[in-house]
Amino acid sequence: MKIHRSEPSPLRTSHRKASWRPALATAILLATCAALPAPATAIDPPPPGTIIDGVNVNEWKEFFGPGMLWVVDRGLKIKVSEHRRLTHTPPFIAATEKYSGQVRLSEDGTHIIDHVAGLPFPTVDANDPMIATKLIFNFNAAIAPDDSDIRNFDCDTGAVGSRGDRLTVERHFLIDHIRRLYMIERTEVEPIPAFEVNVDQARFKEALYPLIEPFDLKGVGFTMVRHLDHTKHDNSWLYLPALRRVRRLSSAQRSDALFGQDTDADSYEGYQGNPAWMEWRYLGEKTILGTMNAEHLPVKWAAPSADFMHDDKWEPRDVWIVAGKSKLPQYAYSKRVIYIDKEVHRIPYTEMYDHAGELWKMWVNNYKFATHPRPGAQYGSEWEVAYRPSITMVDMQLEHATYCSLPSDLFPEEQGWYVNLGEEEGTTEDFFALSAIIAAGR
Repeated sequence: MKIHRSEPSPLRTSHRKASWRPALATAILLATCAALPAPATAIDPPPPGTIIDGVNVNEWKEFFGPGMLWVVDRGLKIKVSEHRRLTHTPPFIAATEKYSGQVRLSEDGTHIIDHVAGLPFPTVDANDPMIATKLIFNFNAAIAPDDSDIRNFDCDTGAVGSRGDRLTVERHFLIDHIRRLYMIERTEVEPIPAFEVNVDQARFKEALYPLIEPFDLKGVGFTMVRHLDHTKHDNSWLYLPALRRVRRLSSAQRSDALFGQDTDADSYEGYQGNPAWMEWRYLGEKTILGTMNAEHLPVKWAAPSADFMHDDKWEPRDVWIVAGKSKLPQYAYSKRVIYIDKEVHRIPYTEMYDHAGELWKMWVNNYKFATHPRPGAQYGSEWEVAYRPSITMVDMQLEHATYCSLPSDLFPEEQGWYVNLGEEEGTTEDFFALSAIIAAGR
């Protein structure tokens, strides 16, 4: 990652007027009407080799959500490539075939019954009144490796530039590890399909620690447990070594931005909250442009003023669109609009709205499906798995962004992604203990 350092500028605390071109502003306004069911895209996608920018984006506006239209207006050039078909891994497909026939959705739509592993609902019907909920549970299963460890990644956060100016970096973050361990739904690493001993009755455990930069947050760590019982809130803890305090986070606080970043815990992966905490609504399907087959890892960042976005291949992807409204009264967003890829049930991007119904933020996933994260990597897979060279959260109202390189290019020999390696690379239950996070932060 190229880190453009400058004197810190104060975070903005009020909305700024966007300098959109009138035609594009109209396109964004129309696209923001996501409360209505989305029709299937009516025109053919742009051919490979097309470059979409602020000049011609109105011609192709049907292939974007309103957040992406805003990003193109900031200077992002969309380089269109051919669609490449993707599939789930063979073990995941085998588990789907073995177990999906027995899976049921609860009457209230809050949880699934008799799900063991694989996709719970491989066949969905647009006329099914519960299709949105089933699609979210499909996504929830699709993003579940047996274990994963992302190492040495960094993030910049700051004010988005305009008219060719760079983003003004306010803070730089460097993180040692973010690990996840699934206690159930396992398809590749023993024990399969689940741990026999699961004291916490967890679906998965996750931990991010320690922060290495910035200096005032050095040693900070986060851990959480997502429980099997859908009525139980996540057991989420934040360790703050400077204060020598451990802070528990409520489920509603998972939507809050932390440490001056734009990101929140529930937005990772596109949506990392509990499906039971949302009321889901199906909006339709369409073809969008998304990055699912990136060429660059580490990420290649775009030119200013879109230097908070990746510069890579964008291809036509058929997606379902669902909206989620939180059941938690203090949740930061009024709704999330989520685009779910039809082939691999992952989220190219998702949009968040404020309580006035205005577009607020967007999370963008930059995916690379490959057997290895990068050439020469020590570890890989027999089949293609999902890596993400970068993630971006942009706040359109404050014109502010946080963007992360997974891994950082500060570590040229680091492969960054360690998937389904378990004990071999240290992803064990001990890593997720609060005591381990406190010890690492000292």
